[in-house]
Amino acid sequence: MIMQRRRWIALLIAVVLIFMSIGVRFTTTIASGLFADLFELDEIYFEERELREGGLDKIAVINLDGVIMDLGAPGLFDEYNHEQFLLMLEQAFSNELVDAVILQVNSPGGGVHETAEIHRLIVESQELYDKPFYVSMGSMAASGGYYVAAPADKIFAEATTLTGSIGVIMENVNYAGLAEKHGVKFNTIKSGKHKDIMSPSRDMTAEEKDIMQSMIDEMYDEFVNVIVDGRGLAEQTVREVGDGRIYTGKQAQEVELVDEVGSLDDTIDQLMVDHNLEDATVVEYTTDLSFFGMFAVNAQNFMKNKSELDVIQNLLIESDQPRAMYIY
Repeated sequence: MIMQRRRWIALLIAVVLIFMSIGVRFTTTIASGLFADLFELDEIYFEERELREGGLDKIAVINLDGVIMDLGAPGLFDEYNHEQFLLMLEQAFSNELVDAVILQVNSPGGGVHETAEIHRLIVESQELYDKPFYVSMGSMAASGGYYVAAPADKIFAEATTLTGSIGVIMENVNYAGLAEKHGVKFNTIKSGKHKDIMSPSRDMTAEEKDIMQSMIDEMYDEFVNVIVDGRGLAEQTVREVGDGRIYTGKQAQEVELVDEVGSLDDTIDQLMVDHNLEDATVVEYTTDLSFFGMFAVNAQNFMKNKSELDVIQNLLIESDQPRAMYIY
């Protein structure tokens, strides 16, 4: 009798525990969903800082600062965050309240992939939303910085802007001589003769140099086509001015890489005149968030399991790998 009673008690406890487990899981799922929805920042990720007061028309200024590389950084205090910048640019174009977009570039360029991704988004957005798109160059808009500017309706550069540097570069460090001097030897097991191409532990063969050069040439051809399409210049002209050299803003105007020499204010003024937006309000998209916004961004990054350690790890990986770059 006692054994039977114990069995019933044990069964009852098991049933209660099962229902408690189900309840906890259900509550956790609901709470997680609400928390994710609460900090889904696609629409509140950026704030608008007013640069010029005006009427209902609106011009949005987007800043591209720093090296264009996707390092998976949290991005609240980092100079450049690729995911964040793409979202900001996309929102500016898709926002029905924004009548025109100005991209202010202050960058030496960056990764081939990331640069091409920005360019593709700009071109697609121009076709989809048909909004005026102007570029204002800061102290530097070189290589990839010029690549993303090429589709603009008009490009303004300061007289002292460094721009151009049209081309592709890939480098690595070869420490084979240093290793040999100190008696360090490398054992490499590979599936094919080119698997360790650009290895830092040996010299490249002539065949490998040809392979890598063909890749660089292909990427350079793409760069040339971007400028031909964006600026309406002849291919031969682009290849002549695009030999890797840099230009000042005035020099770039002389070779038709930019349209006008002027500041951001000059860019805004000209856009207003060109598109009958003289009474427009000018705003700058910014990540200088309010306290709630800062908390929300950090919460979102926490949910994505990103940390400073991840950023450092990505930096170390990037620095140890040869990479094609549109960079000055």
